[in-house]
Amino acid sequence: MQAKIRVQRYDPESSDQPHLQDYDVDVPEHFSVLDALVKVREEIDPSLALRCSCRAAICGSCAMRVNDRARLACNTRLSSVVDDGGEVKVEPMGNQRVVKDLVIDLQLFWGKVRAVEPYLQPDQEPEEEFIASNESMLNLLTPMGCIMCGACVSDCTALEVDQNFLGPAALAKSYRFVADPRDDQGKQRLSTLNEYGGVWDCTRCYMCVEVCPKGVAPMDRIMELRESVMQSGAPSTPGARHVESFTKSVARTGWLDEAMLAVDSWGKFNVPKLLSEAPLGIRALRRRKFPLPAPFHHKRPGHENVRRIFERAEATKE
Repeated sequence: MQAKIRVQRYDPESSDQPHLQDYDVDVPEHFSVLDALVKVREEIDPSLALRCSCRAAICGSCAMRVNDRARLACNTRLSSVVDDGGEVKVEPMGNQRVVKDLVIDLQLFWGKVRAVEPYLQPDQEPEEEFIASNESMLNLLTPMGCIMCGACVSDCTALEVDQNFLGPAALAKSYRFVADPRDDQGKQRLSTLNEYGGVWDCTRCYMCVEVCPKGVAPMDRIMELRESVMQSGAPSTPGARHVESFTKSVARTGWLDEAMLAVDSWGKFNVPKLLSEAPLGIRALRRRKFPLPAPFHHKRPGHENVRRIFERAEATKE
């Protein structure tokens, strides 16, 4: 098949700005995006910088953005992202510093992972072998499938606006130790994740789930960590109160009481934080989208059915 590969080129040591460079390739139908890029480097432009290793979707080295979405280049067939004779765009992963062309600096990624202390921390050395239950180990299979490729970090919309956020990969890794029965620091881990930059900063955009090549579903692990935080008795934070307010208003009226959401989240007496939300409220008011606060927040028809859903969910947990 024939295709035009538009590769983002950038060398920080030169004065050039990031730009797209086109390469026309004629490759077999079975070629992956990585195969095509290697062909470009070996036969057309040896100055092209890219990172790869196993070529078997195991090491995660070749993660990059293909058509604006993070993927493993070795595991993405060229014909699946471009028609014969068409164009495909290839860029380095997002949210991280570009070293050159398609190679990024993974310092941010590994810094986030190290921050969650990704190792077992028992209170004392076991005197004999710790036999973990089969059920507990099966629960860890999903997060342990992470190959640390960084695709989820690349496309994380929360990290894009706030790099203090731990990010999906680190939080999924944290879940792996919080849920491990051999670790005795779960309460301390959850307390740390309850702070700014932790589990409550995820916007639930679902991008990490979409781009993960191994089905780790980091956002699902983050949601489980949120539940664990609330069940651990950790101090109430705006994130936890946000969830509680959301649940309470929908269960009571059948729809979200947005006006009270900020009040409940920040606290009725946290005047500085509430005032910081005023510009948002004014913009909503100008667009006639400002919701009526309680007690004017009326119940929706059929709210009893919504309430029953919540009751069944609570009964299932018990």
